[in-house]
Amino acid sequence: MAAVKVCQAYRFALEPTPAQERALRSHAGAARFAWNWGLAACKEHYETERRWYSATDLHKLWNAAKKVDPALAWWGENSKCVYQECFRNLDRALKDFIRSKKGERRGKRLGFPKFKKRGKCRDSFRFSTGVLRCAGSTITLPRLGMIRTHESTRKLARRLEAGTARVLSATVSRTAQRWYVSFIVEIERKIPQRHARPGSAIGIDLGIKTLLVGADNVGDVVSIPGPKPLRVELRRLRRASRTHSRRKPGGANRRKSAARLARIHARVANVRADALHKVTTGLAAQYETIVAEDLFVAGMTRQRRLACSISDQGFGIALRMLAYKAERRGGQLAALNQEPGTASVGQTGTATRQLVAAGKALAHAR
Repeated sequence: MAAVKVCQAYRFALEPTPAQERALRSHAGAARFAWNWGLAACKEHYETERRWYSATDLHKLWNAAKKVDPALAWWGENSKCVYQECFRNLDRALKDFIRSKKGERRGKRLGFPKFKKRGKCRDSFRFSTGVLRCAGSTITLPRLGMIRTHESTRKLARRLEAGTARVLSATVSRTAQRWYVSFIVEIERKIPQRHARPGSAIGIDLGIKTLLVGADNVGDVVSIPGPKPLRVELRRLRRASRTHSRRKPGGANRRKSAARLARIHARVANVRADALHKVTTGLAAQYETIVAEDLFVAGMTRQRRLACSISDQGFGIALRMLAYKAERRGGQLAALNQEPGTASVGQTGTATRQLVAAGKALAHAR
């Protein structure tokens, strides 16, 4: 086995006390304020100098302003790392906007960074320095101290104790009234030189009615139905959305309805992610070579009649999971460009036979 250093995320759900939750919200508000303060300073500076402030410049301006401005006397209630990381995020956003405008950045063209408003943006903040550790069912963060987690952190704690992992940063975020922490960790991962089942191959075809249909190198047909969580929850989602739209803005009932709506969306995402993780883990463990069609998912979702179903199945997420899970086990994910019209989506026809034939050829070549 070859040991390589890779970056991996470990995500844990938090169970803070009421005092700790107030501190978490305070840090999220400080991060939001720092972003807006830095963006306003950058726009003002650009009007006169025709250039943006860098992250270092913003940090220097902030250190000078917080000492003389009475309105910023509250800054010490939160970790200084929160402000630094916000200025770095803003600097990165401005650079990505310029690169996207010049055509130097791949993907969808980015717009200019916008101001963040409470309740309209995601509550999150990041630490990159200070005490970042975990033990048992607790994690420790700067200024926040020890916070209980919903599940055990022993998998990451064992790596940290053995010296095979190093925490680079920790991002705290809130999704549907629940707080999470994500540790970005540099770990030493042992990747096998060869898969546990050398020569095994499968060609898969992602579909709308059935999540995955494939045929392997011995002729067995694999068919895995998708959970379709959005379709299952669509009725509840519509009713919650209508209820939310009728609530008076700024009222307590509107906040409650927004929380109810967010919980439904979170459940849909969790069910989809859980199903995709189980399917992709099983395929990566069983087959050395996985051949899939190189799908342009962004273009497929532009079809009005199929966009909802395609997004509900999570084609893009499934392919991304297969890529890194196959690599971890000594396998590979091969993308095959098919000619249009060879077969319909989700059927074991000519397209699937072409995929498995390509898989066999790649497996023998290895």
